[in-house]
Amino acid sequence: MTPFSRRAFATAAMASLVAGCGGHPAQQTTAAPRSGGRPSPTPVQAARPLPRSVPVGLRIPAIGVDTPVIRLGLAPDGSVRVPPVTAHDRAGWYRHSPTPGQLGPSVILGHVTVGAYGDGVFRHLARLRRGDRIVARLENGTAAQFAVSAVRTVPKADFPADEVYGDVDRPELRLITCGGPRSGDGYLDNVLVFAALTSSDGP
Repeated sequence: MTPFSRRAFATAAMASLVAGCGGHPAQQTTAAPRSGGRPSPTPVQAARPLPRSVPVGLRIPAIGVDTPVIRLGLAPDGSVRVPPVTAHDRAGWYRHSPTPGQLGPSVILGHVTVGAYGDGVFRHLARLRRGDRIVARLENGTAAQFAVSAVRTVPKADFPADEVYGDVDRPELRLITCGGPRSGDGYLDNVLVFAALTSSDGP
């Protein structure tokens, strides 16, 4: 990452990342790890980091996801922007995080619902289980393959920023959406998926 990217990534980590769903804006919360510590990874064969290449698509066969990926930056309040609410919902990569396959945690957000349009692209994210496959299609033609290591549902008030953004010694992926009980037009929780790079195909 460039120096600016590192600063923006750190800023977002301090503000915490909370995906807005149902067409409502992201909210800031104080980062506080939930009891139980860091997720326990599923043992997988280590894969070498990949060169930087922006994600353009995401497939999650276990829950029927095959979506284009757009780029997301920061909102004026320091929170991460979420994908626009449209009939053709798409996932979004936080562009100040590593690209999928680079060393560190690459962050991708998606909606669970998109207002009057109904279900969002990550509507079934909480159904993922350890070992499920996630494939990020990169701009350079590479398909970066990840295996799910943990799935957690956490209160938005206790969003674990350190676990989502913290340094890791291998290429990892974070998928984030809303979940849990509804409160008015929104949701009280976030669903977090942690995954590690297992292999890559292509350039």
